[in-house]
Amino acid sequence: MTDMSRRQFLSSASLAAGVMVLPRLTSLGVRPSHSRIDDYVVAETRHGKVRGVREAGVSVFRGIPYAGRVSGDRRFRRPAPLEPWTGVRDALTLGPPSIQPGRQGSATEPAPAEDCLVLNVWTPAADGRRRPVMFYSHGGGYVTGSAGSRGQDGSNLARHFDVVVVETNHRLGLLGFLYLDELGGEAYTGSGNNGVLDIVDGLRWVHDNIAAFGGDPANVMIFGESGGGGKTSALYAMPSAAPYFNKASIESGPGIHMTTREVAAETTALLLKRANLAPKDWRRLLDLGAADLLALQTQWPPVPPDQTQRPRRPAASPPRAAGGFGPVVDGVTLPNHPFDPTAPAISRAKPLIVGWNEDEYNFFAWQRRDTSGYGLDLAALRAKLEPRLGDDTPRIVDTYRKSRPSASPTDIFVDVQSVTMMGVGSIEIAQRKAEQGGAPVYLYNFGYKSESKVPGTDYPMGSPHAADIAFKFDNVESPNPFSGSRPERLVASHNFAELWTTFARTGRPAAVGQPAWPAYDLTRRATMRIDAVCEVIDDRHKAERELWTALGYIR
Repeated sequence: MTDMSRRQFLSSASLAAGVMVLPRLTSLGVRPSHSRIDDYVVAETRHGKVRGVREAGVSVFRGIPYAGRVSGDRRFRRPAPLEPWTGVRDALTLGPPSIQPGRQGSATEPAPAEDCLVLNVWTPAADGRRRPVMFYSHGGGYVTGSAGSRGQDGSNLARHFDVVVVETNHRLGLLGFLYLDELGGEAYTGSGNNGVLDIVDGLRWVHDNIAAFGGDPANVMIFGESGGGGKTSALYAMPSAAPYFNKASIESGPGIHMTTREVAAETTALLLKRANLAPKDWRRLLDLGAADLLALQTQWPPVPPDQTQRPRRPAASPPRAAGGFGPVVDGVTLPNHPFDPTAPAISRAKPLIVGWNEDEYNFFAWQRRDTSGYGLDLAALRAKLEPRLGDDTPRIVDTYRKSRPSASPTDIFVDVQSVTMMGVGSIEIAQRKAEQGGAPVYLYNFGYKSESKVPGTDYPMGSPHAADIAFKFDNVESPNPFSGSRPERLVASHNFAELWTTFARTGRPAAVGQPAWPAYDLTRRATMRIDAVCEVIDDRHKAERELWTALGYIR
């Protein structure tokens, strides 16, 4: 999704993250106006002491550096060592997000900057207790986003569920994923994965420091939505990340495959050509300003969290054309595709949650102001699907009409688009993790329905892409377009947050008053539908799953 659309959503979808006005203002990075010294709290890291602020029962630390400089001669390389400091360093305001298109500074967040390796911590107390740590990677594809986005404010998770929440800013786009290994030599090893290696540095910081913030470094869950799901998929398969987390959740961003080394090298060659640079002169990229780099980057569309989210044939997927920036299977930092041909052996013992929202497509229609998929009749439905699904369209439509006899043509269109974007990849990950026979995997659908309408239509927004963010962070107190205004949203949000925090604590998702969530297997194929009243459904939409498998979308 574009930065502007994601920010518009997070701005509206998360107005409810606080429980009173002052904590909400401070959680956006505004320095609190308290005058009493006991409104502040100090924790000691290995590099020096940091001062956070106490907000309605939660200690919040913002903008803590977790690694050193990545500008100048460190551009496209691993960070410089983080220098220690003396005295107490303020951690009261958000740090800069990565350089990215369209994002400007504001009263709540500074402008993007190249040196962006900072993190935020929300904790019930910096008291030395050993609480579960929930380490979140933001969405925005691999090109936009921020750990300071309001929908993912960790205050309510810390306050209501006694966990510690950590979120990083990390390099994005060209700065985070330009593959220079073959041109730059040893100093640039891993350059195609700097964005996720930065996250590994954040995980290492958690391992070394989180005990001082009331967290347990031996009980860390990584999770992320959309592009954050893709990043989590990559981390799940990376040897350097393996020592620093114990469980994971991949949400609406199934990363089965990442960019190959060959495609990444071709992208680099194409970028140099467009910059009028010979390969031998690639170091001149180090002298370009951020605006020039963004101008080069935006000549390509973003790489989706998983390039296989597009329809594929039963034979091997056609190779993706060069262009776009995301994690690279370089054989070193990311040795293999995360879930192809199998689930990663390195995370065999680590429990996993994976799933998607029922109406993912409605977000993208809203984002693009595209109302052409609504109000369809049967003929229009077939015409809309054929450009993507080709000769398989009649069979797909017939299967859905039989599987969902009460569904309108528009309902079918929204579901087909949603499942081919995020669903088939999620099911494939669940299958491959179940086949591995190690730690359990849990499959979910988020199904709470917002009654708000897709703009320009009479069609309900339902459960669109990114709506789950505010729900899983327990941040839906105030109505917004993606949560709606019905009081049941508060129950659905509590259920979602409790399932995730219990998983963080125990490795098994559970919520009081909701059904037990069985692990996914290849016989029962249990799926948890998350709502105000949750439901376990065995082999949900079996005929549709079997169709997508027969057509090669699930392998």
